[in-house]
Amino acid sequence: MARFMRLDVTNALLDTGVLPLFYNGELDAAIELVSACVRGGARAIEFTNRGEMAYPVFTELVRHFAKDDPSVILGVGSIIDAPTAALFLASGANFIVGPSFNPEISRLSNRRKVLYLPGCSTENEISAAEEWGAEICKIFPGESAGGPGFISAVMAPCPWHRLLPTGGVDATQASISEWIKAGAAVVGLGSKLITGQAVKDKDYDSIAAKTAQCVGWVQSARGSSVFSGVEHIGLYARKSSPEALSAWYEQTFDLKRKEGSSSFFVSGAGAGRIEFPKTGAEAPVHLAVHVTNFEAAAAILQAKGIGLKDSNLKPEAKSAYLDITDPEGNLVHLLWLPRR
Repeated sequence: MARFMRLDVTNALLDTGVLPLFYNGELDAAIELVSACVRGGARAIEFTNRGEMAYPVFTELVRHFAKDDPSVILGVGSIIDAPTAALFLASGANFIVGPSFNPEISRLSNRRKVLYLPGCSTENEISAAEEWGAEICKIFPGESAGGPGFISAVMAPCPWHRLLPTGGVDATQASISEWIKAGAAVVGLGSKLITGQAVKDKDYDSIAAKTAQCVGWVQSARGSSVFSGVEHIGLYARKSSPEALSAWYEQTFDLKRKEGSSSFFVSGAGAGRIEFPKTGAEAPVHLAVHVTNFEAAAAILQAKGIGLKDSNLKPEAKSAYLDITDPEGNLVHLLWLPRR
């Protein structure tokens, strides 16, 4: 049974803009590949039903990540009939992807509120799939269907389409930018991202790094940044206690206060919070910058010569301090929280 409903998976795909996909018949290798993609910032990963042992390997993948990292959204690809879709759904698939459109898979998926991404290559097929409830249509094969020009052409009269091209998308900034700027909502990347050589060499770190780059390129092509603004400012109590200082802000501005294990937080109806750490620091304040993709943000900072330290990476939150302060000596850290 799916742990993530259709809207959750849709939002995760639209947030990151990248769907890695692969097949591997060895469970240990498959676990490493999924983990690498997740470290790179992908939340949803497609395991394709393209070879021997695909079903038992996928079943064990779901079992593994349900315990190891429940935030990972695993789906299955290359599904062309409803009985096969039902089999994988029973094993915990959170979304179904097909190279073609099958109304019976739509019927099954809609009943379970599971996302189905049918393969389409014409405007008629896209419209038919949407009539059956498709939130996102896979454009396959993307290059043969007409490339970015096809996306742009069909989006002009139908701007409500959400399209995910696979086949013809390269893991380069130029290719990803062209597809996204043409109107693609998400791009699917298989062997161009998870290369045969990297798999053979067990170079999972390079796959994670490339995934982070691809997520960052999507954000850039959208004209947005992974750095989405100030999440909170941290004030350290010098003359009073953290409890008393947080209470002053709560009472003075009619805000709400919440106590955590290591800090008090004060906030109102708008965005942003004030944190009052229970432990002191040499810096007078610290600033938390919210990021939409932690791994992509780390890669961007690394390219600027800025590293991270004191990382705390959990499914429900990811944070780390920059290994430098701002020009005034204030601490800065990155914070990722699930879609709010």
